[in-house]
Amino acid sequence: MKCLLRSALLALIPALALMALGSAASASTLNQNVSWTIDRAGTTTKYRVVAYGDSIYAGYNGSTTNAAKYSAPTVDAEYLSALWNADIESVRRTKSGAVASDIYTNKIVAERSYMQAASTRAVTFEMCGNDGLQARTAFKKQTGTCNYSGMDAAVASCKTYVAAAMDYINANAYAGVKVKVISNLHYPGYAADNVQSTCKDATTGATINLRDKFLPKLATMNYWMCEYARQKGFQCADNFAQYMGADYDSNSDGQVDADALRYVAGESEASYLGRITGTLKATLRDANAHFVSASSSYDYIQSDDTHPTYTGGTVTAGLFGGTTGSGAPRYTSFAGGKSPIWNQYGHERMGWAVSTYNPASP
Repeated sequence: MKCLLRSALLALIPALALMALGSAASASTLNQNVSWTIDRAGTTTKYRVVAYGDSIYAGYNGSTTNAAKYSAPTVDAEYLSALWNADIESVRRTKSGAVASDIYTNKIVAERSYMQAASTRAVTFEMCGNDGLQARTAFKKQTGTCNYSGMDAAVASCKTYVAAAMDYINANAYAGVKVKVISNLHYPGYAADNVQSTCKDATTGATINLRDKFLPKLATMNYWMCEYARQKGFQCADNFAQYMGADYDSNSDGQVDADALRYVAGESEASYLGRITGTLKATLRDANAHFVSASSSYDYIQSDDTHPTYTGGTVTAGLFGGTTGSGAPRYTSFAGGKSPIWNQYGHERMGWAVSTYNPASP
């Protein structure tokens, strides 16, 4: 009997997955919600960090039933726990596969109550990755004359919903929130995109290099995430720079590559794109091999060539609901504001980048 029940359940899982992930007519999405509290010894004071986003903040790992325990927002919670000597609840309200409009409408707006709790001290979000990925996938299938409208539409939608999300969070988050952060986008598949298109440009009649076309679009999204953050009282964790630039000066310009690539507050879009797609383009590296020195690198991207690597195990998140749990911090203090593994995994690096904006007190 037990074998029959198990067989029936296993047969049912694919059907449940199809229902949860949506129809084939649109991109697949999956709610992956987690609440994990960093339970610090010697204190009962507890504050909350709320994170909205897609599969990046979700800690997606290819599973429809679990996700990384220590995705970037929960990594940041560890830093906050040490900084404030408090328990920190990391609330992740995420939807893997979701485009920016979906995250805005069905996460940030529909689930605003999570950031309205009186214990909330930080709100962070990320979006637009799936807008870009879907536009890229569609473009790669083109034959005949290239049509760039899909990529332009992705950029426009990203700008619209990033601005809307910031305005909504500003208007609706708990008044005691101390910091609001957006995380911008790394370039998944940077090395793989260094190939020619199967369509031809209408003006030149020649195929185009995919990476040369996609990079400026991604850079435009990232610029406006950081620029809107400047305008609207947010901080911008520049994950593009953290992932795509080495942690040493590879071109002898006097700057660490990752620092040189960062958005500069108040710079123009033309200036930023000029650095990313021109002056500093030669310093960009696929995040599958993030160089922390001239001779040492770590893989920031999982085997799917998209999602950040992580450590520390998984929690239930997906088809069978989410996790509400707690655990002791992996690290109780941070020398120089960095954990021993801050630059060894994608999520550790992203969480550290968010943590650099943590206020000194709650």
